[in-house]
Formats: sequence, C-alpha cells, structure tokens
Amino acid sequence: MTKNEFKEKIRTLVKQVYSKPTSDEVDLDNPSPISLESDRFPVLTKFPTLKDTIVKLLTDQYELFISDIEWVAPRPTTFRIILSNDQPFYLIYTDRSWIGKVEGKKYYLLNLSEEQNCIEAIARILAYGIRVTQPTETGGESAPPAGEATPPAGETPPAEETPAEETPPA
Repeated sequence: MTKNEFKEKIRTLVKQVYSKPTSDEVDLDNPSPISLESDRFPVLTKFPTLKDTIVKLLTDQYELFISDIEWVAPRPTTFRIILSNDQPFYLIYTDRSWIGKVEGKKYYLLNLSEEQNCIEAIARILAYGIRVTQPTETGGESAPPAGEATPPAGETPPAEETPAEETPPA
C-alpha cells in the first residue's frame, strides 16, 4: 500500500463516519433495530440472570415497582432491590440458584413453593405503601412512632376525650 492509497482509505473512512446520522436523527429509509430497553438499571446488563430472576418475581413490568438496584456484596453476589415504596429486599446468587431474602426470611428460588412464598412476601411489602413522615419541631421530618398508625390523607383522627378533673373532697 502506497502513501496515497493510505490517505485515500482514511478519507473514505472519515466520510463514512461523518455521514451516519447522529443519535438525535432517525433515518426512516434504513430500518435499524430499535431497542426499547432502558438504561434505568445498568446493573442488569452486567448480570442477565438477575434480570431473569426479577422478571420471574415481579413480571416483565418490574420497572414500575423498583426504584433502584444496588450491588451490595461481591461474594456471595448480593443485590439490594429497593421497591418504589422504599422497602428493600435482597437477591443473593449461589452456584445452584438465587436466594431471595425478604424481611429477614430466606427463600431458595430453586424450589417452586419457596419461589411462590417469596413472590407473596414481595407483594406483601409492596402493599405496605409509601412510608408517611411527620414534621418535627425543628422543621425536619421523622417517621411516626412505632405502634402509632397514621390516618390516611384527608382524614383527621378523632379527638381524644379527657376526663374532667376531679376535685378532692374537703
């Protein structure tokens, strides 16, 4: 290859690169595969079996129910799945199968009955709803005290009746 041939080859390659449409432009004449996959959870591209397990547990519309997926530990490979109501559960990879850890209880997803129990446990924590916080005196917010239920929005709790003060007999 001579020097001139090499220069001409570079020129043609540069023209090819710059003639392609940018990502903002859509070329309707040349059909190209359009990917509907979103990069909302980039960890799923690194671990495809994790995506399969999440789809098995939550359906293929898992993005509606998950707010984040965090890689917690390398060995055993552990992921924290944070649901849309800020409740987490864990998926742990083993050589044979995945283990789902929901509210402290482990479910071996190799067994069909335990997989179903894990699905029910995830559905139960999804049903908890979003945690309601109450403002504090300092202006911040805090969670309601344990054992004290918060009324739904728009409802006011009934006023507590206080007994009349008794006067001691004289």
